[in-house]
Amino acid sequence: MDLVEIKAEIPPGEVESADLALQESGVAGWTLLEDAVARRAWIVGIFSSRTEAAERWTGLREMFLADLAAVPEMRELPEAEWRDSYKAHFKAWRFGRLHWVPVWERESHVLPAGEEVLWLDPGLAFGTGNHETTRLCVERLVNLEEQMRARGEDPARVSVIDAGCGSGILALSAAKLGFGKIRGFDNDPEAVRVSQENAELNGQAGRVEFGIGDLVTGLRGSAADVVVANILADVLIQFAPELARAVAPDGELILSGILATENEKVRAAYRAVVPGWHIEFRLLGEWSDVRLRRPSR
Repeated sequence: MDLVEIKAEIPPGEVESADLALQESGVAGWTLLEDAVARRAWIVGIFSSRTEAAERWTGLREMFLADLAAVPEMRELPEAEWRDSYKAHFKAWRFGRLHWVPVWERESHVLPAGEEVLWLDPGLAFGTGNHETTRLCVERLVNLEEQMRARGEDPARVSVIDAGCGSGILALSAAKLGFGKIRGFDNDPEAVRVSQENAELNGQAGRVEFGIGDLVTGLRGSAADVVVANILADVLIQFAPELARAVAPDGELILSGILATENEKVRAAYRAVVPGWHIEFRLLGEWSDVRLRRPSR
């Protein structure tokens, strides 16, 4: 399957703001590349056709690149080339008994008995999963599953909502870990489509429910044992009441996409909304997460 690469140079000083905007929007399919020595940076997308690439670029500019004089270039990208370009930096990860593995290692990857694998395909805009915010979230899910099994509890009894699911990596990880009813939603129809394709890639079509929604409509009337939201600090603060209401008694709210410098601000906002909830946090590089546990009553 030949694809189309669209690539535009952006000022190196805009990399952080572009990264934040991509995280906040949940838009899939884009990667930021930076050459620190040459002080140059690019935003790169790989799509199935020139038409799709042009449409996605237009949408990206309308969201947050309108003020940048970025001129994109398109080129045909043979399958062998785009796979080889990712192999240089896209490696398998392991979190407890959950493995994140690129699809080109499907034949060679040895999965120990009793462990699970989530196949990742950059051609489906799954991303590498290497971003700290994603790792923080999946580590929380893995730890919860391990703790439940150690207590003799069945994770299948636990329902999960992935709010702002992006490419579906967290919702599908929850499914692989054996959690029960799982639902993911995003306000970007393209993200939902990609999530559904990734579910099919991993044999999870129909196992996880993906749909279109924002943090109001997507959570309305919901109550899950675990709610995960990997978005950005300002959005998490703005919709704190909606996210908190979606957590069932004795349930957990896992928040990420939070810069380490903004963690205290997020915790303060939630302390005001949900007094009495247990709150903890972790730091990973310049990013962080917040875990809240709702009392049983």
